[in-house]
Amino acid sequence: MTTIIDATPSDDRELVISRLIDAPRDKVWRCWTEAELLKQWFVPKPWSIGAVDVDVRPGGRSNITMRDPEGNEYPNAGVYLEAVPNEKLVFTDAFTEGWNASQKPFFVGVLTFEDEGGKTRYTARARHWTMEDKEAHEKMGFHEGWGQCADQLEEVARGL
Repeated sequence: MTTIIDATPSDDRELVISRLIDAPRDKVWRCWTEAELLKQWFVPKPWSIGAVDVDVRPGGRSNITMRDPEGNEYPNAGVYLEAVPNEKLVFTDAFTEGWNASQKPFFVGVLTFEDEGGKTRYTARARHWTMEDKEAHEKMGFHEGWGQCADQLEEVARGL
């Protein structure tokens, strides 16, 4: 299980988790950027991923379809804003591929991967457009869900 690290939100509209993952950051990076690996850990079980189509580069697409245990699907389209291999990944649902504005932007995700002697200090920040969006994300179980996903991420990364 990942080790929890205290992390402070940068403002009142941000949610954040930070973990020490027992895997090198190049493997943690791969888990975030390779479709077949994303499918293995990206949602809290018993949810699953129905489809992944990613083009990890600034302006590249991020299309991930989540599936609940009953089989209902929830498409999530967005773009990558920044991609620094093994260091930082920034994405948003404010735009879709081709810089088309989305109907309802929800947040910007900022992920950082820092080397900790062969382990990875992984920090995930969700920066929301409004307080209402932040509160809704919190009620959806941000901390529990993203924490469970971090544990699943570590399991996949360690197996690479």
